[in-house]
Amino acid sequence: MSTQVNIHEAKTHFSRLVERAAAGEEIVIAKAGEPRARLVPLADAAPRRRTPGSMKGKIWLAPDWDSPEVNAEIAGLFDGADDFFDLESGESRRPD
Repeated sequence: MSTQVNIHEAKTHFSRLVERAAAGEEIVIAKAGEPRARLVPLADAAPRRRTPGSMKGKIWLAPDWDSPEVNAEIAGLFDGADDFFDLESGESRRPD
């Protein structure tokens, strides 16, 4: 069953109307007696449950992702350093 309210009443009691709609009631908002909008509950308001392992095989990390050299390079980027650690040569260098 739906309840019809005018726009002024909807603005005045909006929070209450939202709660009523969330509880399953349909609220019709009218202007000069003519229906203009419908306030209804969300079909699926429950959050989706996360499934552990759902990204397995979709993410790849380099073998050295947590090495001291890579960590130093990343820290340097955050600190505003001008040089980078070259993983191939093992030396610090300026970017090209």
